[in-house]
Amino acid sequence: MNKPLRRIAIFCGLLVLTLLLRDNWLQYVKADTLASDTDNRRVNITRYASPRGDIIVGGKAITGSVESGDNDFKYKRTWKDGAMWAPVTGYSSQAFGATQLEKLEDGILSGTDNRLFFRNTLDMITGKKKEGGSVVTTLNAAAQKAAYQGLGNKKGAVAAIDPATGKILALVSTPSYDPSAFAGTSGSDEKAWNKVQKKNNADDPMLNRALRETYPPGSTFKVVTAAAALENGVVSGIDDPTKTPDPFKLPQTSTNLTNEHGGCENASLREALRVSCNTVFAKMADNVGNQKMIEQAEKFGFNNAKLDTPVRAAESIYPEDNRPQNALDGIGQGSNRATPLQMAMVASAVANNGKLMQPYMVDQLRASNLDVLETNEPKELSQAISSETAQKLQQMMETVVKTGTGTKAQIDGATVGGKTGTAQHGLNNSEKPYAWFISYAKLSDGSTPVAVAVVVEDGAANRGDITGGGLAGPIARDVMKAVIDSKK
Repeated sequence: MNKPLRRIAIFCGLLVLTLLLRDNWLQYVKADTLASDTDNRRVNITRYASPRGDIIVGGKAITGSVESGDNDFKYKRTWKDGAMWAPVTGYSSQAFGATQLEKLEDGILSGTDNRLFFRNTLDMITGKKKEGGSVVTTLNAAAQKAAYQGLGNKKGAVAAIDPATGKILALVSTPSYDPSAFAGTSGSDEKAWNKVQKKNNADDPMLNRALRETYPPGSTFKVVTAAAALENGVVSGIDDPTKTPDPFKLPQTSTNLTNEHGGCENASLREALRVSCNTVFAKMADNVGNQKMIEQAEKFGFNNAKLDTPVRAAESIYPEDNRPQNALDGIGQGSNRATPLQMAMVASAVANNGKLMQPYMVDQLRASNLDVLETNEPKELSQAISSETAQKLQQMMETVVKTGTGTKAQIDGATVGGKTGTAQHGLNNSEKPYAWFISYAKLSDGSTPVAVAVVVEDGAANRGDITGGGLAGPIARDVMKAVIDSKK
């Protein structure tokens, strides 16, 4: 072979080698990335080529699929009571992508997960149509409905947990949206999508307030401050006088902190929680100190940026602060902020004798033939407080509901512990406050099947009528009662 031909042969060989390398790079190294690329239209066509598997609550599907009439996307997603379940499922749209469980468990629901390979291969051989798997949730349908109806046209959120397992029983955010309205690609789908975008809707219905919004927790945070005071030996007996003045001068300032009512001077911890004394808990937070307060809050789940349910929750914050701010943090009115899920976790840990379980909402993943692919088991997140401290806090919270600010949460046949909160917000408290309530219900057999947190942003209410006990307490009661009744 002469030299020119040899050079051409070598060059062509290099081109073939480059092509092979590129082909293998795309097919094996970049396959997963390309398969999940939102700009890859073929992925979406495959996703909607067959009916999606369902998301299951209480043995019943809350989702479905219908033929869309689209040449590319044969099926589109549907939901039953979509607005009620959207904070759990998220949406799955041919035009706008997916969120929450619809996105996180897309491989199972669309039937493309590697764990379904054998099932899909068998179906292909037998001629059976491809089907997605199902996602079985931990949700309680009755509790979800009670929370959704309780919030009604108010802006707010509810999170309910089984304290013993961490299973999420209810997760509601209002106002909400119907994912079915923009599941397709038509002009009406686009209009429905634009209608719920924050830039076009100040109420931001697509915001998951139960998981992704943080609020000043107000007086509900006094439960955490009481826990820190008991755990760190600042107080021992919950009925001992606390030597607290009224008003209480915030440390290193000339500002006097006052209460909404009298009877707080030198009040015991139980009495201070019963009537929600600001002075007592601000002094307790100052006595505990900022670092110890941070440590206690973190045992309850604060300052955790990776709390997955599997949908990731926003980080609830207890910050490093100076002394006066730390005192205000101790009554939930400083720089600290919390999601409703986080405050449900606080009530849950108290109810579970100090043990905080990892909250989760997916119980099982199943193939289309109902074979179980994965089961989630309860996991301990932390020992937030000792069982002795938890029992003292239970006594205090139960007094709040028996004779204090939380009497509207009482349930016949159950012992309820709770804490109200009315959280100020806005510059110089210029905005209407948030109404909070956290609670748990204990049955006669000693079990505690549910802990709840409710927050209400009610812009329509008169400012003086906004209280945690008045607005949020009855919603929490109805959610707890729904869980209790469903176990009978």
